[in-house]
Amino acid sequence: MHNLKLAAVVMCAVVATSNAYAMDLSLNDAVDMILAESQDLKKADANLKKAEASLDLANSNRWFNISGTATYMNLIDVKNPTKSYSVNIPPELGGVLSQMVGQQVNLPASLDIPDNMFMAGVSVTQPIYTFGKIGNAVKSVKAAVKMAESNQELTRRAVRYSAVDMYWTAKMTDEIVKISRADLNAARDARKSLTSAGRANRSNLVKIESDIATKEINLSNAEFNRDTAHRMLKILAGIDMNETLNLTDEFPDEFPDLNAGELTSTPQWDVLTEQIQMYERNAKSKRDGALPTLAATASYDYIAYGPNMANMFGHHNTQSAYWGLALQIPIFSGGANMANATIEAMNAEAARQDLDKAKKMTTEEYTRAVDQYNHLRGNLATLENARDLAAKAYEFSSGRFASGQTSAVELAEVSAGLYQLDMALLDAKYNILMSAESVKKLGE
Repeated sequence: MHNLKLAAVVMCAVVATSNAYAMDLSLNDAVDMILAESQDLKKADANLKKAEASLDLANSNRWFNISGTATYMNLIDVKNPTKSYSVNIPPELGGVLSQMVGQQVNLPASLDIPDNMFMAGVSVTQPIYTFGKIGNAVKSVKAAVKMAESNQELTRRAVRYSAVDMYWTAKMTDEIVKISRADLNAARDARKSLTSAGRANRSNLVKIESDIATKEINLSNAEFNRDTAHRMLKILAGIDMNETLNLTDEFPDEFPDLNAGELTSTPQWDVLTEQIQMYERNAKSKRDGALPTLAATASYDYIAYGPNMANMFGHHNTQSAYWGLALQIPIFSGGANMANATIEAMNAEAARQDLDKAKKMTTEEYTRAVDQYNHLRGNLATLENARDLAAKAYEFSSGRFASGQTSAVELAEVSAGLYQLDMALLDAKYNILMSAESVKKLGE
């Protein structure tokens, strides 16, 4: 007996020491950690940056475009690759020219053509009026940016809801372990009272032993579920798996009025609304592709040439420049503009139908969450009173059982009723909290 007491003291000390090193985790801290670790939220942030970059790209079409070229060429005489390209001049050509000009013209026997040439140029084009092509494309991308922002908020709310759900689920498994352990200890106390009163009734003893075995399994399952829920919470929050968690937030005893107003807007609706705008602007931009584009253009070119690279940039060079207006008119595209516009218009119609469906479904989900919160909250006091009565009934039945006035079967029935009401009360509080969180996710 002395050794058993010493072992119990040591076990309590070990449990107290392990709890002292447990990591305290509140609901708000868990939500913040899960939001920071969420891959879905990081992806939504990346999509927003991508949409903003697409807007910069679309706006860049409004500005002038500068392009330049530089070319070096060396003309090769195929017959004499190592020599400059030359042309032999017939002697008769000198006589013909002399007769034409009226004086003697002496021509060389051959004429060397500069075979080294360098050309460089720069051109500038500035769109002036595109008849809506660029403007509607930019408006379409702006709608895509707003859509990405709304999707980011939608993702944040969904991740937050999942984080809260995960926290209260883990907390509920903690409470189920406590309920199961208390239920098992009550059965063991009943067995002790039965055996301490002298020779125990065999049928009562068998029933008590059977209940204890069942409740030991219930406790083992509850501890397994608790450990699983804690592992999932640690994975989502980025917490080391070796950490022991102490969930500091408790299930509240009272719940305030929800004061939920009418649902007028949600991030999901905003995403679909902006999607409609994006497709409609795209359709206009595609149709405008058949219209002309007016642009200002300017160019400068420099050409240098010579028989070799050493004197290529001497006096043998030319320069040219021009500026003006250019009207680019699409003549025939095989109907591609109208076909693309029709595709975008049908995408807009599909998004419009999705928006109409989302409004109906989300409104119903929101209304149901509000009604569920009020319904469960209204029945909570009755459920708590029923649980307290069941606890008193078990207390009376346990006392009668200890004095031999009732059977183990009756005690088991009363114990099962108390256990079920404990679980029902815990489940009701969880559902009330998640109903309120659903309202926040959809309509806050």
